[in-house]
Amino acid sequence: MLNIFSLSNGRLVQEEIESLEELTQFQPIWVDLESPTLEEKRWIKQHYGLSIPEDATDEDIEESARFYEEDNGELHIRSDFLVDDEDDPRSVRVAFILNQHNTELNSCGVLFSIHEEDIPVFRLLRLRARRAPGLIEEAKEVLLKLFDADAEYSADTLEGIYDDLKKVSAQVLEGSVTDSDAQTVLSDIARQEDLNGRIRRNMLDTRRAVSFMMRSKMLNAEQFEDARQILRDIESLDSHTQFLFDKINFLMDATVGFLNINQNKIIKIFSVASVALLPPTLIASVYGMNFRVMPELEWEYGYVYVIILMVASALGPMIYFRKRGWLK
Repeated sequence: MLNIFSLSNGRLVQEEIESLEELTQFQPIWVDLESPTLEEKRWIKQHYGLSIPEDATDEDIEESARFYEEDNGELHIRSDFLVDDEDDPRSVRVAFILNQHNTELNSCGVLFSIHEEDIPVFRLLRLRARRAPGLIEEAKEVLLKLFDADAEYSADTLEGIYDDLKKVSAQVLEGSVTDSDAQTVLSDIARQEDLNGRIRRNMLDTRRAVSFMMRSKMLNAEQFEDARQILRDIESLDSHTQFLFDKINFLMDATVGFLNINQNKIIKIFSVASVALLPPTLIASVYGMNFRVMPELEWEYGYVYVIILMVASALGPMIYFRKRGWLK
């Protein structure tokens, strides 16, 4: 899918392009390619003189090759954006290309973004740019606003993690966590820990991208200040992710502690039962000896006597343990 965005009365207007002829009719500031086909890449090459690398959105690209500027003036940034999907939270790699200096090409002053799937941050920016005139005036501001929206999206996701952890915390701290409950709780905690880690990694990546833009001297004074504000927002999110990591670890330890308590209760019951059965076992062992002279062997009530003795010897310890509270 190939979408272009141009300015009209200060608002960002979106057009879906289905042919090379349509592409030549507009003067966009942003060209967004979602899972581009070979034909769409060819249109970009013919009209803008821009070659899209085959590995533009590869996940295993070297870190040192994710932020660089080519000799022809093209600025390349590869950054990750968070997708908070309930079933499959993930980060999506986006490649940005911006030609700032080569005015001989139609790509000058146009931001190109390449990614494999739709991203919530992109939808959020498109919605805001349509509703708020003057929000975006050039391609560099599109890039800055995307990173700003990414930080805001991560902040909203962190709030969702905190709300979910509050529910888990109420369940854990009520003190009656069964083994089945603990399994559900641990699964929820593990998911929140994974999502929190993804957010932290995503913010680290966004910080690097914004810092690269600031170092490249591509921003004017107002844009530079906007970039600094994005970095400050990311710094505040770092402390919040650390707080959530600490809370997650506490809930994890508390849940595992309840599991250990439940296991100790079971072991205690078996221990008490084994101790209570020691006296009957001793009596049975004594009367199981093959001695010729044993007074009770010839006694008419000897068998009943031994049975009663064994039951009494088992009940005695059980009563004692119950009074001491060891059976609770």
